[in-house]
Amino acid sequence: MDLSIQALIMGIAQGLTEFLPISSSGHLILIPWLFGWKDPFIDSLEFSVMLHMGTLLALLVYFWRDWVRLIPAGLASIRDRSIGDDPDRKMAWLLVIATIPAVLVGPLLTGPIEDAIRKPAEVALMLCVGAAILWLADRWGSKLREMASLTYGGALGIGIAQVLALVPGISRSGVSISAGLFLGLTREAAARFSFLMATPVVAGAGIWEARKLLGHDPTVVHAQAHLVAIGFIAAAVAGMLAIRFMLEFLKRQPVTIFVVYRVAAAILVFVVLLSPHGA
Repeated sequence: MDLSIQALIMGIAQGLTEFLPISSSGHLILIPWLFGWKDPFIDSLEFSVMLHMGTLLALLVYFWRDWVRLIPAGLASIRDRSIGDDPDRKMAWLLVIATIPAVLVGPLLTGPIEDAIRKPAEVALMLCVGAAILWLADRWGSKLREMASLTYGGALGIGIAQVLALVPGISRSGVSISAGLFLGLTREAAARFSFLMATPVVAGAGIWEARKLLGHDPTVVHAQAHLVAIGFIAAAVAGMLAIRFMLEFLKRQPVTIFVVYRVAAAILVFVVLLSPHGA
């Protein structure tokens, strides 16, 4: 398959699965495996970083109005040493607290966990684990609370849950939405908080991974600039569409379709593994 098509598919997959609760890291492992892609650049750190920057752009473009309010409100709370009754100041600190676990744990465990769990069977198993978590959260959560009612302890709990997404197949959006549902948030509120807290997390992860490129040959990216552009743009556009879809979809529908998809994808992986092709 042409490398431009591979870059396009990987970009679309990253953009969609970063925000749909079906695991971006899991899909970026499974897609090349299923199609038998072997190109080293498509599986490279350089390309992965640019795909993540595409999803970061999607977050910034979609939620820029929120950040224009929240960042000044957070800085004002530091200046005044007071949060008071300002909902924007409170939300800014809820997001800071929710980000702390990923900042503390992510740099230490991202590499070891992703290196340990990269086999298709392991990813498929984690897809099933994530499906069970999402289904239970949607079943047990009261879904009565709005995002503004979230407590600081609740935000920390969602942040701790998000650390589980370091495991390929679990899904950052899936586990953070699940945590919000367990806390009684509505589906839309849980998704919106998940996406807002994803902005600093995705930015931090991208910067952390990008630092590893300092010792790499820059001509590698220059030589494949067209693939980088295709993947980046595809991830950004698909990401914005996925965010919009999720926020609208969850106003009216449960998460059942994503639970079913995760289980079906896991079954497909095991069927391929048991076939002569996967042997």
